[in-house]
Amino acid sequence: MILATNLREGMVIDLEGRILRVLHADHHRGVGRGSAMIRTKLRDVMTGESFDKTFDPEDKLERARLEERPHQFMWTDGRFYHFLDNETYEERELTAEQVGETLPWLKEGEDFFITLYEHRIIGCEPPPKVDREVVYTEPGLKGDTAQGGSKPATIEGDLRINVPLFINIGDVITVDTVDREYVTRASLAK
Repeated sequence: MILATNLREGMVIDLEGRILRVLHADHHRGVGRGSAMIRTKLRDVMTGESFDKTFDPEDKLERARLEERPHQFMWTDGRFYHFLDNETYEERELTAEQVGETLPWLKEGEDFFITLYEHRIIGCEPPPKVDREVVYTEPGLKGDTAQGGSKPATIEGDLRINVPLFINIGDVITVDTVDREYVTRASLAK
């Protein structure tokens, strides 16, 4: 059990049988004689429904017991995305809805984290950092340096991010999947 005052973004709670992810938690102090409250924005991980809910600071909530397991993305048949559990070698089929925002990060042979609640799939997350090839960007100019600014680039998965001016088409770069930001140049593609 956790107190409502300890709610933070990203936490997953079990509230009256619903599994809810905390999208936002705002702590408000009471004005004058008013009591404090915790305003939250929650999303039901099974249905995708988002809603606002207010809690008293002393409300006790149950944290959902989630299991996060590494899976290797194998292939897609256009309808399902096939993953292989790295520990049990069990194959799992996920729909586009279950894969969610991870869809553009999918690359065959890479590991992703599938979140389970009571053996039901509730989400799929990419690793924190991945290496991707730059498929399009404007050419860099001689003398461009890492401190010289940035330009837009399209990387594998049709994702657009900003990269330093010295990055060119064919370069392999490391990208932070949470912030969708350039981290470093991984290597040059051959």
